[in-house]
Amino acid sequence: MLAKRVDEIPSDAEGWSFEPKWDGFRVVIFRNDDELLLQSRDGKPLDRYFPELRDPLLRQLPMQCVVDGEIVIAGEGRLEFDALTLRIHPAASRVKTLAAQSPASVVFFDLLHIESRDLRNEPFSVRRTELERVLANIQAPLHLTPATRDRATAQDWFTRFEGAGLDGVIAKPVAGPYTPDKRTMLKIKHERDCDCVVGGFRWHKDGEGTAVGSLLLGLYNGAGKLQHVGVCASFTAAKRKELVEFLAPYREDALRDHPWAAWADEDTQASSRMPGGQSRWSAGKDLSWEPVRIELVVEVAYEHMQGDRFRHLAHFRRWRPDKPSKDCTYEQLEVVPPLELMSIFPDNR
Repeated sequence: MLAKRVDEIPSDAEGWSFEPKWDGFRVVIFRNDDELLLQSRDGKPLDRYFPELRDPLLRQLPMQCVVDGEIVIAGEGRLEFDALTLRIHPAASRVKTLAAQSPASVVFFDLLHIESRDLRNEPFSVRRTELERVLANIQAPLHLTPATRDRATAQDWFTRFEGAGLDGVIAKPVAGPYTPDKRTMLKIKHERDCDCVVGGFRWHKDGEGTAVGSLLLGLYNGAGKLQHVGVCASFTAAKRKELVEFLAPYREDALRDHPWAAWADEDTQASSRMPGGQSRWSAGKDLSWEPVRIELVVEVAYEHMQGDRFRHLAHFRRWRPDKPSKDCTYEQLEVVPPLELMSIFPDNR
């Protein structure tokens, strides 16, 4: 069951149930006696990456059930998505070490099957009641997500919980069934704007030399160093072609004095998170990049930061020819103070 994005929490809260939007790995967990399967949103098994969850799941879940939830890792006062991504590693020994250092948790938010009952056609109000019943005595590292029918509470969550690494608010129709592959839930996520330096670009996968795929974005840190913070993409086909002509003058002699010039070196790329650098997430993808002179400034929309980078793709809004590139610093970003995660996640171990 998926969600479509909207700009704000529904003004008429009647008929909606609200939950925090957890920033982790979506998981459907199947349990049949001693058999257990953790399945990702795209149908892949996740069991081997989170071995520490097997015993608590078998110990606390009903003998026959299917539950929907999110795998998260809670650090010091916030969720740690970077720590979560490190788990997708081919070496079992590495996964075991990370599981001991930063154990994962599961937050449950829906119940699809219990014993011999298929609940998918039941309204969410019934599924939530059953979920609360079967998880009444749940203990860490398993958790039941908070839920409310009160819009003011949901708005408060949306405002305060972001600093703890939560991703927004989900709204579910109280009377709605569980609809696989359909966007019948709503997700309300944070979006802000930021002026960034354009340090380069990548060609579109189907348009080498004729269509731009994404712009590489940078911000200056306190030491005056231009840091790569993410990419701006999601252009129309016409815009991709237009950008080729627009960027052409800025490509001339672009590597001279370019702050990312060293990134053109293949060995440097392979050993760091730089434009063009490979990782296990990008295996098989062409991440080579084309530099442009550090003169262009673009205003983009973004959701939130993960460390010193944008958590998701940024979206193009407009060019800023009126703004000097040196003014594109981290200081312009809105910093949300972290809420004590324990208020909604009582025990992260």
